[in-house]
Amino acid sequence: MELFLVLVLLAIGLVFNSLGTLSLFRFPDVYTRLHGATKCTTFGSIFTSFAVIIFAISKYIGTGEGRFLVIIVHVAIAVLALLLTNSTGAHAISRAAHRSGVAPRYAVVDKLAEKDKKGGVKR
Repeated sequence: MELFLVLVLLAIGLVFNSLGTLSLFRFPDVYTRLHGATKCTTFGSIFTSFAVIIFAISKYIGTGEGRFLVIIVHVAIAVLALLLTNSTGAHAISRAAHRSGVAPRYAVVDKLAEKDKKGGVKR
């Protein structure tokens, strides 16, 4: 049963990561590319990490070896780090792109540019 669950989680993670890769090629500008790549790869990595955790739990229950607990802790820490750094990095890149003058391709409203014109944002 756990092998089936691990394979399903790995398949879901693979699909999300593939969609994230595809978004880099198909989306029109840096902002939508960042959004697609960040969201999809975050979810893909979370699902593959859950697969590793479930596999390690099943091995720990079967063997009782402590190294599987270490794997679980390391993967949990990696997921937390991924959740923090993926969103923070995407925000920093998009903010730098906006400050460099890269406009969203199909944007109708750009609130950040409106704040810049009014003097609300200091650079």
